[in-house]
Amino acid sequence: MVRDAALAAGAFDAVVCEHWEKGGAGAVELARAVQRACAEPSTFRFLYETEQPIRAKIEVIAREMYRADGVDYSPEADAAIDEYERLGFGHLPICMAKTQYSFSHDAAAKGAPTGFRLPIREVRASVGAGFLFSLVGSMMTMPGLPTRPCFYEIDLDPETGSIIGLS
Repeated sequence: MVRDAALAAGAFDAVVCEHWEKGGAGAVELARAVQRACAEPSTFRFLYETEQPIRAKIEVIAREMYRADGVDYSPEADAAIDEYERLGFGHLPICMAKTQYSFSHDAAAKGAPTGFRLPIREVRASVGAGFLFSLVGSMMTMPGLPTRPCFYEIDLDPETGSIIGLS
């Protein structure tokens, strides 16, 4: 029923995924559907001209996508943008890390508010992945995780009952 509704609504494809149960094997059909979709002709285009300066790209996204009146950059964001442009990364596309609850930076301003300025706190580079991303307002990112989870170093001393490996 869900698949039929998705297809009726215009989805390219809809497949059952059981990766939560079967790991990678449960997502094989999804991967094949993505491959088929990627092989189709596309009319994708960026919202902005890719060769625009970084600030111009951010401002187009803020105005056209989020309906902001403008953008305010922190001194740290300004410095990072200048450095990325100096290093030759100004051509990279822009991603915005912001609350999912509002088109603004304020999670309490539900829906699509207007009359606000979008505060850009920080701009970071994911050069290997090929994009820059700005942190909007109080948005935080997850820290990197170690390749070996810390729980491997935690144990219980059977003699004393003490936990070993917690600092």
